Amino acid sequence: MTTLLGLGVVFACVFGGYVLAGGKFGIILYALPFEMLIIGGAAIGTFLMANSIGGVKHTLAGFGKILKGSRFGKTDYVDMLSLLYWLVRLAQTKGAMALEPHIERPEESAAFAKFPKIGKDHHAVALICDYLRMVGMNADDPHQIEDVMARELKKLREEELHPSHALQSVADALPALGIVAAVLGVIKTMASIDQPPAVLGGMIGGALVGTFLGVLLAYGMVGPCAARLKGVVEEEAQYYEVIRAVLVAHLHGNAPQVAVETGRKMAPSDCMPSFQELEKALQELQIG
Repeated sequence: MTTLLGLGVVFACVFGGYVLAGGKFGIILYALPFEMLIIGGAAIGTFLMANSIGGVKHTLAGFGKILKGSRFGKTDYVDMLSLLYWLVRLAQTKGAMALEPHIERPEESAAFAKFPKIGKDHHAVALICDYLRMVGMNADDPHQIEDVMARELKKLREEELHPSHALQSVADALPALGIVAAVLGVIKTMASIDQPPAVLGGMIGGALVGTFLGVLLAYGMVGPCAARLKGVVEEEAQYYEVIRAVLVAHLHGNAPQVAVETGRKMAPSDCMPSFQELEKALQELQIG
């Protein structure tokens, strides 16, 4: 929502200021389709050249994140901490082998069934099950597992940041592509140098629309979208850091309540449940 609001403010101020200054839209509207074809087409072409098919699809999917923001809220953090609490408590009271039915077949687990949104998150389920499985295989060195998890989360974060980097590359190229369109307009104008000044003025104005569009698209649209997407990805990455924090705290021998409190502190401030809110959720936790 804020992305669309910001875009509206950009257009209102840019074009509103132009009109208030006495500018006329005739030249812009006449040149706009041709300049957009040149600049937009070249930008799409360079984007396709620089990315694989998978990267293109990943970037297109990223526009949903730009508009919707992070898919994790306070409730999601409470649910994740509740699930992890139940699992580490089970491991502490009944041993790591008691976790086997839940981590080997999470789709059949009563614990994961209690939190269907987590069950649909492939990355979250894989992190929880894989590293609890490692504990069951006697890989219980907390420092080693923390290091492995940190490297995996870094890899995941870099993969999710690829669409943001791809959009930023397009944003960096747009001003230069706008100059390309402007130069073509100047070439066209020079071919009509015998025309009256009024005609030449209109043609030069149309050529400058290319430079204008390139800069506006780069710094007023694509660049901010890339920054917004990067922010969303980094915010969502904290959700998985919560998993790492709880599991590592559990491996260090902390009580389940202490382990989930360690994870709670990793949540973003605006999504972090209070101690009382989490405590209430844990007290109400009932999994058959």
